[in-house]
Amino acid sequence: MIGSPPPRVKQLLMMVYRLVVNNFLAVVAVPVAAFVLLRAAQLGPSELLARLGEVRRVRLFLAVFVPFAVAVLHLMRRPRTVYLVDYACFRAQPSCRISLAVFAEHCRLIPDINDVSFRFLTRILGRSGLGDRTYVPQCSLYLPPRSGLAEARDEAEQVVFGAVGDLFAKTGVNPETIDILVTNCSAFNPTPSFADMVVNRFKLRADIRAVHVSGMGCSAGMISVEVARNLLQAAPRGAHALVVSTESMSSFGYTGRNPAMLLPSALFRMGGAAALLSTSRSTSRFRLTHVVRTLTAAEDRAYRCAFQEEDDDGNTGVNLSRDLVAVAGETLKANIAAIGSRVLPPSEKLLFALSFAARKLIGPNVVVVSKMYVPDFRTAFDHFCIHAGGRAVIDAVQSNLGLSDEDVEPSRMTLHRFGNTSSSSVWYELAYIEAKGRARAGDRLWMMGFGSGFKCNSVVWECIRPCARADTGPWADSIHLYPTIAGVKLS
Repeated sequence: MIGSPPPRVKQLLMMVYRLVVNNFLAVVAVPVAAFVLLRAAQLGPSELLARLGEVRRVRLFLAVFVPFAVAVLHLMRRPRTVYLVDYACFRAQPSCRISLAVFAEHCRLIPDINDVSFRFLTRILGRSGLGDRTYVPQCSLYLPPRSGLAEARDEAEQVVFGAVGDLFAKTGVNPETIDILVTNCSAFNPTPSFADMVVNRFKLRADIRAVHVSGMGCSAGMISVEVARNLLQAAPRGAHALVVSTESMSSFGYTGRNPAMLLPSALFRMGGAAALLSTSRSTSRFRLTHVVRTLTAAEDRAYRCAFQEEDDDGNTGVNLSRDLVAVAGETLKANIAAIGSRVLPPSEKLLFALSFAARKLIGPNVVVVSKMYVPDFRTAFDHFCIHAGGRAVIDAVQSNLGLSDEDVEPSRMTLHRFGNTSSSSVWYELAYIEAKGRARAGDRLWMMGFGSGFKCNSVVWECIRPCARADTGPWADSIHLYPTIAGVKLS
């Protein structure tokens, strides 16, 4: 029985295979070009000129007119490229910082939480992957915690205005030059809306195209990017779109006893981010290459796996069903299949196709093809920003994609430092990558978000220009402490 080759030999063979397949056109073109040159050398100059003269007029016409016509049609039909000028993440005041012990003690003082619920909550906190430097709004620090419209509005203004103000200061962009505004927040939807709140605070133009995305869960940030991209396609060239992503802790904190509804309260923390998009490349730092969205709400099981409702005592919260992990895995696989066809190199696509064909022809029970080949997405991406929804979410994505601990380090460290900040978590992860100095020009980055519905959305960026000063972001006061062992993987 022939054994498997040594790891080094296997790695070398895989490297040669990818080099040949991914550069297949060059491998074919070089021998053909060499053959043509050798054949031309065998012909005499007079014979070669005679043959070329026979078709000179036709070829001259085709060589001039056809490429020109194709180029014009391509430019007319090609959508405009959208770029990320820059982004900013909200940094809360030190007075909003809360440790796990203090958070648990505050929950212990809530009248409706009994001993069983409290033990469950403390067990969840111990396994959550969160650290002792996360942030909550001021109203959550009162005993007992306060919640209401006024508290939710104060939190929203603090987070949104802070992130947008930092972005304008960072980019030097005049607020009056903003043509499009897209905001997103799932739980809190005041009147006037979030978008109106930003317009009023920063005195944006009266003809601005403002949109607010609500009820879309933690993946709403990816949806907002797509909405902004689509609106930029119809706007004048060089237009600017402002995208603001956040979530409100003050409006959805659960105070009941249902364990399935206590989990979100234990993981979510205060945070937000603002991003400036444009169709102008001159001052941009990233290029938007792909947006892929997967929604499974047509299935009842997926639709109700994260459902906002009241418990038996009338307390409102988000109920996470037992099907959540399974539904998330199925939705993730569908999204991976959709984005893989667009970003994977030919070598990985070929291996996956051969694996799929072998299972169909030979059968899945044969040892050789019993396990479906999982494409190596590290051949397509240099960095991964996986929504920091919880330790279990990051573990599942790492296992399904075969990623290393270093690949998911930004997600684990963001969860440990800031907690689950919902749709803005991927921006904190990008800030972590840049604070560590790992982003390079030409690197490709995959942002992945999960949300109720159930949905999995992906956004792919290509780095044009790395951050010049990473010491001014949300990690400025703590990047030297990471990676921390406590934030890597808790047992």
